[in-house]
Amino acid sequence: MSAIADVARLAGVAKATASRALSGRGYVSDETRQKVVAAAALIGYVASPNAASLVTGRTQSVGVIIPFISRWFFSEILESLEQSLLAQGYDMTLYNLPTHSVERERVFDFFLARKRFDGVISVGVELSDDEVTQLHRLGRPLVGIGGEIPGVHTIAIDDVATARLATEHLLSLGHTDIRHVGGDQIDQMDFAVHTKRLTGFNAAMRAAGHSTDDGFSACAFTVPGGYEAGLALFGDPRRRPTAVFAASDEIAVGLIIAARELGIQIPTELSVIGIDGHPYAEMFRLTTIEQHPRHQARMAVDWLLSALEQPSTVGTAQLTRVPTNLVMRSSTSAPR
Repeated sequence: MSAIADVARLAGVAKATASRALSGRGYVSDETRQKVVAAAALIGYVASPNAASLVTGRTQSVGVIIPFISRWFFSEILESLEQSLLAQGYDMTLYNLPTHSVERERVFDFFLARKRFDGVISVGVELSDDEVTQLHRLGRPLVGIGGEIPGVHTIAIDDVATARLATEHLLSLGHTDIRHVGGDQIDQMDFAVHTKRLTGFNAAMRAAGHSTDDGFSACAFTVPGGYEAGLALFGDPRRRPTAVFAASDEIAVGLIIAARELGIQIPTELSVIGIDGHPYAEMFRLTTIEQHPRHQARMAVDWLLSALEQPSTVGTAQLTRVPTNLVMRSSTSAPR
């Protein structure tokens, strides 16, 4: 098996220089780095992460905890996290964290505590005070995505303000009979996303002087969920609204499919707006509020790696609000 000494000898440099060139730590000229990398490739040398860990105290590995893998927002976050970490030479270990259960306790008590991670990223998981304390005891950076966690640097959009903006867009077009189709208020996502988006809707409607009575329909955060809600909501023309604010783009797409099936024209007879920036939005010409999950993931990685270089920032609580933006397409217009 090739060793770092073989790489150094072939490249004509000292072992320490070869080590710096391959690890990326410490200054090495671009010309020397290229010679060392070429020599390593020629003899098939692969740096040992365990050996590097003994020298640097780091494992080049980050633990990621997440409640869902198959849902669009979370899969976008995961893919961007992996790409960003790999680009910086870091590995990622994923834990699909269930709700409070024995399995969740094992993740915190055993896997995260006993496995050596350089840091932990929590995606869409509302950590308890005890769980935050456990992670802080590791002395490693911890960053959250999705909502505010006391004692943790977190990155999130303002769900209330975003929902209000979506509703105000419909109001600005002249709609007054507007319905919000969103998540069940009992079966909540972490960080009360369902409630916050309903709160933003209600605030916009009340500010415009409109009633919010009977203004909400609950469904699953999926295309089928929106489709089923749409059939129930649009089936009776006497109670059909002129516009709908959907809590997610997937719900909005389901609503559009249901409307088309019932012969309702979009947007002349019904306007629909969502939240996300899902790829389906472009295909269905859906007006939406983009929340940029990939950008949120890159921000989390940047902060985590920065905290590794400045250990004094570990445990610092800060909420970074990610701006959202309105993208207008042909699913919304003035009411007929």
